[in-house]
Amino acid sequence: MNELEHLQPLITPPAIGLWPPAPGWWLLLLLIPALAWGLWWLRRYLPAKRQLATTEQPLDPVRLAALEELARFNKPYDGAPAGAWLQQLNGLLKRLCRSHYPYSQSHTLNGRKWLAFLDNRCPAAGLTRWMVLVEGAYKPECKLDDKAIAGLNQAVEIWIRKHV
Repeated sequence: MNELEHLQPLITPPAIGLWPPAPGWWLLLLLIPALAWGLWWLRRYLPAKRQLATTEQPLDPVRLAALEELARFNKPYDGAPAGAWLQQLNGLLKRLCRSHYPYSQSHTLNGRKWLAFLDNRCPAAGLTRWMVLVEGAYKPECKLDDKAIAGLNQAVEIWIRKHV
């Protein structure tokens, strides 16, 4: 006789049903709607970050006069010496600072400190990268290319419009 014939037949495992779920699934079934409700409540009742309108305020008469004066300056195009134009720009900025910030002693600043003061009042203008504004007036035959003249003029115009 064969030893395998004395063995019991294989027991088939019972079929695993879908119902009732295991205990952890009950918790998950309760947690998902609670989480959905919490997210809805947060989105609805917490204040939303609103975009601030960036409309420009109407300019005061001093700034309008400064922009008109800036437009009247003769720009040193085509290789003309730029020293006089740079002095005019510095003079205009110093007068504006003196009228808008009378107690800052800004009229006594020069060089990098002067440019840093201007940039602290209006970082959007980026005047610290225009070192030629303070050095060019003292260099004999300082000449700028047309792109640099337009860029510096635009930076000064932005500073006049937006400084605090």
